[in-house]
Amino acid sequence: MTYCAGICVQSGLVMVADTRTNAGLDNISTYRKLNLFVTPGERVLALATAGNLSISQSVISLLTEGTENPETGELDRLEDAPTMFRAAQLIGRAVRRVRTTDGPGLAAADLRFEVSVLFGGQIKGGPMRLYMIYSAGNFIECSQDAPFLQIGEHKYGKPILDRAVTQGTDLYDALKIALISMDSTIRSNLSVGPPIDVAVIRRDALAPELVHRIDAGEPYFHDLRERWSTALRAAHMAIPQPPYGRGPARERNSF
Repeated sequence: MTYCAGICVQSGLVMVADTRTNAGLDNISTYRKLNLFVTPGERVLALATAGNLSISQSVISLLTEGTENPETGELDRLEDAPTMFRAAQLIGRAVRRVRTTDGPGLAAADLRFEVSVLFGGQIKGGPMRLYMIYSAGNFIECSQDAPFLQIGEHKYGKPILDRAVTQGTDLYDALKIALISMDSTIRSNLSVGPPIDVAVIRRDALAPELVHRIDAGEPYFHDLRERWSTALRAAHMAIPQPPYGRGPARERNSF
């Protein structure tokens, strides 16, 4: 399992991904799941992957080396895609290509073909966009009403994003919220863990503004975890207790 989140606000894009892979209780490793494809001044693309590691690595290799275009017979590479939409289509095609190649072998071993991709960034002359590509190769784009997407173990971090992120959120506030979301996931699921890879891309910069790895015990992330826990405790203590079941017996609904 893994957790990756992308937040696309007015000022830019934030991508975060953990690095833990789990092939059993006694086989836990660290692999990079957030990959950047950068041509400064021309394009900056970020891919975060979840699911079967071998499938994810095969998809990334196809995008780097090229996958055959069924219409032209030529090899299409991610770094040559003319628009973000066409790049998302190329990722979907790479996923389907790996499914065709590896799917039968996985099925014979009673393993599911499981992969998903968060893909965001900007190509010169076009808008910044954020997509989620499914294991069937189809994809969706984030909306202005919910300017974020998640893959992997998303349920623990989603309520924080739902409540805190809007299109107008400051770029580095979006990074802070993404890290709180990651912390909530790490606390609730042992299969998600540090190091955490982070990328911040400012709109129209066409180059990453920040690429950083947060290791276990890093002072800022440790402080963020402690402050968030303290804030939650203070918030729930400040809310009045429910008025149920105290004092004279009240009429209760029967079930």
